[in-house]
Order: sequence, then C-alpha cells, then structure tokens
Amino acid sequence: MFSSTDSSSTRATAALPYAGIRVVEFTHMVMGPSCGLMLADLGAEVIKVEPVGHGRNGDATRQLLGSGSGFFPLFNRNKKSLTLDLQTSEGKEAALRLIATADVVTENFKPGTMKKLGLDYESLKPQFPRLIYVSHKGFLPGPYEHRTALDEVVQMMGGLAYMTGRPGDPLRAGTSVNDIMGGMFGAMGAMAALAQREKTGQGQEVQSALFENNVFLIAQHMMQYAVTGKPAAPMPARISAWAIYDVFEVKDGEQIFLAVVSDGAWREFCHAFGLEQLRDDPRLGSNNDRVQARSWLMPLLRETMAGYSAAHIAQVFEQKGLPFAPIARPHDLLEDPHLNATGALAPITLPDGRDSKTVLLPLTLDGKHLQVRLSPPKLGEHSLEILTALGYSREQAQALAQGQAG
Repeated sequence: MFSSTDSSSTRATAALPYAGIRVVEFTHMVMGPSCGLMLADLGAEVIKVEPVGHGRNGDATRQLLGSGSGFFPLFNRNKKSLTLDLQTSEGKEAALRLIATADVVTENFKPGTMKKLGLDYESLKPQFPRLIYVSHKGFLPGPYEHRTALDEVVQMMGGLAYMTGRPGDPLRAGTSVNDIMGGMFGAMGAMAALAQREKTGQGQEVQSALFENNVFLIAQHMMQYAVTGKPAAPMPARISAWAIYDVFEVKDGEQIFLAVVSDGAWREFCHAFGLEQLRDDPRLGSNNDRVQARSWLMPLLRETMAGYSAAHIAQVFEQKGLPFAPIARPHDLLEDPHLNATGALAPITLPDGRDSKTVLLPLTLDGKHLQVRLSPPKLGEHSLEILTALGYSREQAQALAQGQAG
C-alpha cells in the first residue's frame, strides 16, 4: 500500500512553493476540487470540509458511478478530510475556527448557498481581512448568474460543442474541460491574490466561472470571425490549413493520425512510401496546392497507407521526424511507456484501499514532478487531528465530526 505520511514526505512538502499556506475548501464535483488539487500539489495544506448529518455523507463524488467514478480519487489527493454539519451552530462555529487559521477559502456551490451559512466572502471579510476567498461558479455576475451550469451546459451555449461536433450535431468534448480549467483559473487567481497580499496585507475575493472559461477556450474562433468576417466551421468540417492532417485507417483495421505540414515533410513522406510520382507532380508543389487538391489527393493517399501496418507507419514517421499519433484510449495511457518512464504517473492508494496509478500535474519544477504526498482521504480521516488542534477536546471533536450537536 502506498504510504505518504513519513518524514520524507514532510521534508518534500517543506520544499514546495506553497508550503505553510492553509486552504480550506468547501467544494464538490470537479471545478472546486481541481483548484484545491493544484494548490495542494504545490505544497499547500488543503483541508476538505465534507458534509455529514441530514442524510449527507461526504462529497457526493465519493459514490458516483460510471464516468464520475474517477472524480474523487483524481481531484482530492494531497488533501485532508474534515467532516462537519454546517447546518448546526456547533458545526458552523468549528468552520469559523478553522477559517481563522486559513490563508485561502474555496467554494463552488450554487449562488447564495454560502451566504445562507454565513460563510460567504462578505460575511467573512470584516473578521478576516487577510483572507483570500475563491468562488467557482457557473457564470460571473451578470444576467446569467442565477442559472445552474454544468460543463456540458456551457459547452453547448459557449460554442465548444458546435465546434467539436459535425455540422448539425453538437458534441461535448470528451472530458470535463471547463470544470478542470475553471479550477485552474481559480488556483491562478488564488496565487495572484497571495502575491498581492504580500504587498498590501489585504485579502480579496477571486471568482472563476465555467461559462467565461469556455468562452476563453473558444476565443480563437471568435477572433477568426473578427479578422476574416467568416464564421468558423465545426472542426470536422473545417478547411484545414494543412493538406495531410487526418486519421487514416490502415492494415488490419487499425487507425493512426498523420500530419504532413510542410513542403520538406511532403518530400520526405513521398520518398518513404514510394510516392515519387506525387512528389514530382507540379499540381502538388506547395502545401496550399495540396490543400486545393485534397478532393483527389486524399483518396490516393488513403489507398496507399491502407497497405501498411500502423506500427510500420509510426516507425517511419518517427525516423523522419514527422508528426503522428496512435489513437489511444484513456486506459491505455496507464501503461504508456513515456508517461511511466518520465514519472508523470505516480502510485496512489484509492479510498477503498486498492493501489493504483494517478496522473500528476503536467509540469515540473526544477526538473521534478509534483508528487503525491497524501492519497485521497477516507471520509473524515483527519477530523480528530484538525479539530483537536483547534482546541476541541477529543470527545467534542468526535461529536462534531459525526455531525452531532451539543
């Protein structure tokens, strides 16, 4: 079983950029936990406050099935779990004691939820002027702010589903792009606010939103229209800037993506696959010529490439320095030789006790990946540790962690 509580882990944490920063998160699902994950991986102590009592039993993503079953173990590593019933005065008082020790508070509940609890920024600011408060919402303040948003909702209304699907068939992207990036912008805002606090001594509120995040993702196509006056076509129907930039079906029904994006690359490609006649064809002399000729050129190339295996094509493209990609499924990447060799995957213990691998943040500091120091916590795993440090007796801490008033 993967352990992350030894002294080497403590030393590793002390060397990280946000060591000594305490983050208290009131979050669930993906967006808010993503923000906490990034701050935690960078060394912050992140305390995840999870609900108990009134029929609640922790972050609901702990129990999700299907496409949501990976949410909790991925987005909640390097965190501590504290259970409280915030509907009781005792639970709220414990939360306020904890916030008094925090540098950053994060939340991603519906508008008004934290205000009802008295835990919104305006309620906390007078008592905690140095506090940085990060709210993750569906929409920034404005005409849409009352709406309930999901990643798929904003993909549809923000142009991303239109650009991803075929004409007339909008399709959401195959991952929670806005939730994850919205959390990233929340973390970025928290980092900026921490830097600002060093100058002013004052905290501030940071807001990040799904819809605005999606609009930023699609902004290149908005600007394409601004520059050209022509609406962007969905990606499957776009006029490609490059002649060969496609998925090919090859020997034994395998698929491989191939890109030939320069005139030099075209010559290398033709030479490698015996296509000298096409290489010397004056109608195909430049990339733009080949783009114009796609209607008759691509069928010829597809017929040629169908006779080769994907492994052979990949070997040739790698030798020639030409871009290519196998069509991988997500679970294939757990055994990807590059990810395993470079340390981009790390061991982790799932909440049910099984060992697995997880994906680290896609960056290195001083040549090293940011590591897993704490596996995703069991529900309330750190409640007694945190509450007794706040001055509660062990008996009081146990009662609070179980959502028992009194």
